Amino acid sequence: MTFDTIIAGGSVVTADGMQQADVGIRGEKIAAVRKGLAPGKNARKGAVGGNGAQGPNVIDASGCYVIPGGVDVHVHLELPFCGTVSSDDYDSGTRAAARGGVTTVIDFAIPYGEESLAQAVENWMNRARDKACVDYSFHVAVTKWNRHKHEMKEMVERGLPTFKQFMIYEREGWQADDAAIFGALEQCRELDAMLLIHAESSRVLDELIARRHNEEDMRKYGARLHTMTRPNYIEAEAIQRAVTWADATGGKLYIVHMSTADGTDLIRDAHRRGLKNVWAETCAQYLVLDDSLFGRPDGHLYACCPQIKKKRDQRRLWSGLKSGDVCVVSTDTCTFTREQKAMWGGDFTRIPMGLPGLETLIPIVYTHGVLKKRLTIRQLVEKCCSNPAKLMGLYPRKGAIARGSDADLAIIHPSRKIKVDPTRMATNADWSPYEGWPLAGFARTTLCRGQVIVDDYKFVGRNGYGQFLPRKSPGKL
Repeated sequence: MTFDTIIAGGSVVTADGMQQADVGIRGEKIAAVRKGLAPGKNARKGAVGGNGAQGPNVIDASGCYVIPGGVDVHVHLELPFCGTVSSDDYDSGTRAAARGGVTTVIDFAIPYGEESLAQAVENWMNRARDKACVDYSFHVAVTKWNRHKHEMKEMVERGLPTFKQFMIYEREGWQADDAAIFGALEQCRELDAMLLIHAESSRVLDELIARRHNEEDMRKYGARLHTMTRPNYIEAEAIQRAVTWADATGGKLYIVHMSTADGTDLIRDAHRRGLKNVWAETCAQYLVLDDSLFGRPDGHLYACCPQIKKKRDQRRLWSGLKSGDVCVVSTDTCTFTREQKAMWGGDFTRIPMGLPGLETLIPIVYTHGVLKKRLTIRQLVEKCCSNPAKLMGLYPRKGAIARGSDADLAIIHPSRKIKVDPTRMATNADWSPYEGWPLAGFARTTLCRGQVIVDDYKFVGRNGYGQFLPRKSPGKL
């Protein structure tokens, strides 16, 4: 058997366990996983490319973990939002993903105005087609239920079986009421699709914001009002409601960016009651950042939605990941520069909400999860690679190291730490919430469909290499 590339001598980690093995790659696929594939000791650390006529390129992974490429199922690239457009597009955003060991991203195709779902998908496809450096797909936002419900079947037939509804954002025209959520879950049941929900209780949230949206409070509290107006029950009540509708309809429900201990308890309780059609993700920022940051002079930079919570919420989310009640870690990447964040002008309702995160997803989970004994390396792979691929209908093409799977791989050193420096990152953001943090787990080498796109921590891929990924039936773990 001949190979184009062999990853030699590493500790190969999947959700099922770890083994010392070589990974043989032919074309875009993994062709073999076993010991003894490498020809002799001519391995080259980080070798780029492949030349079957002269023998395979051998990449030395000794002393390192070899994991499946990360699958970030929650990103927003080039998103018009909060009066501006998020600064990372499919060029910088997917370069950042690659450097973080992420080889698949799923964005959200959101209709604007009177656009159909098909028009929204085409708009996002045009953003990605010539720029993406890693593979990509889309969730489709259902923002006008009475119109868009007739278009969902077409999306599923096109390989887009996951839909998004927002329980907030009435001003943007995105908000779905209970009837729309109930109907969408019924439709998802019939189509074998899945509904992703942004769960925050809109009417109470609007009331709490209105009470604080005055000059006196804004002068006194500044960016702290962003967290003061979003107590945990705003998320918890909405999750409870969404779970109720999922239970009633049998539709598959996926709670995105869950940020609270209360929400984690509700998902645990749903699982204990036997609900097998409800899942939840959290994001890296909710695991390591807390709302004391809003008291800083630059606290407005940390505004995201849902906002970061308290240390007790962090602890509960980590325990939920370990128990399996929280099954995915994503990023909700929505990047804004310092200049864009400064648009708030002291008004907490005008802060562009979102954080950069694609480049640091796996390093955050590795450093603060694996190295601190909160998770095993196997559980990191489960939460960042295999579970997201399974739930979104991409497994075993993605999220696996197995014969026939795409050769999407990241090689990470178990202990080497790199200090986060925004000036040396691929993102278009000129800041990072983790600036100055020493993190292990950055990709020394990243391969996407057999091609090396990161070599010795440097991006060496190209725009347009990333492919659109049609997906199969979602909601399977």
